[in-house]
Amino acid sequence: MELDRAIDLYLDHLKVERNLAPNTVAAYARDLARFATFCIGRKRHELAAIGSQEVLEHLIELSAAKLSVRTQARQLVTLRGLFRYLRAEKHLSADPTAGVELPRIGRKLPEVLTLDEVERLLAAPDRATPRGLRDAAMLELLYATGLRASELCALRVDDLNPETGVVSTVGKGRKQRLVPVGQAALALLREYLEKARPRLDKHRVNELFLSRLGRRLSRQAFWKMVSEAAVAAGIHKSIYPHMLRHSFATHLLERGADLRAVQAMLGHADISTTQIYTHVSRSHLVDVYRRHHPRA
Repeated sequence: MELDRAIDLYLDHLKVERNLAPNTVAAYARDLARFATFCIGRKRHELAAIGSQEVLEHLIELSAAKLSVRTQARQLVTLRGLFRYLRAEKHLSADPTAGVELPRIGRKLPEVLTLDEVERLLAAPDRATPRGLRDAAMLELLYATGLRASELCALRVDDLNPETGVVSTVGKGRKQRLVPVGQAALALLREYLEKARPRLDKHRVNELFLSRLGRRLSRQAFWKMVSEAAVAAGIHKSIYPHMLRHSFATHLLERGADLRAVQAMLGHADISTTQIYTHVSRSHLVDVYRRHHPRA
């Protein structure tokens, strides 16, 4: 079998059988295209011609190109997934990545905001305008739930249940989860839904957060809004949406929240933590959240 054909089969497997998000599949495709270009340049078109030597030489080439150790490690993880799939499907008799070790990666601690910085950031938007009220509601909800920016922007009106204080979201791997929402965020969301969203909803859509044109607010536009709010709040460091997610988790844990409950709220995709999630009930999540979140 040719390498290009093998890669196409694997990408179809990721998309159809594993149901990975389009952006995730595209990232796999980019890494595998780079490896395919490397192999074809060395006349290794067929799977049978690719061994551990080719994998090692590819990683050496990435290192020589001054790519980060993290990028090299990701490339090897991608190749392992490819070759393990091909071996499981009987297209290969041996895995050429089996004896190749991952480059060592230093663990980088996530950047977080202080409680004072969070308060200033949340107070920055001008709530007297529809867009300002929307921005305030988005920031408040992001810090209240620890959602990813993409999850926040994809929310629909019926994903929010104000009566139970829970929001439903679909995260990585198309996995749905329920996350508690604090009273401060719920109050601001109700105000946004009553006063601002009707003025932004020009096309009768179901998305929760709308742009000035009445369409779903994009992740890029939200990123820009967060940066502008940080400047308005007088916060002199680079702030990005994921920093609020890190802050959400850090502040809960600092106040004694249960680690497994925080993992469940964040929706981490690692299989070892997913098994733990099955033992955490929704009522327990709500209880942990109300006892430990600064704005619950």
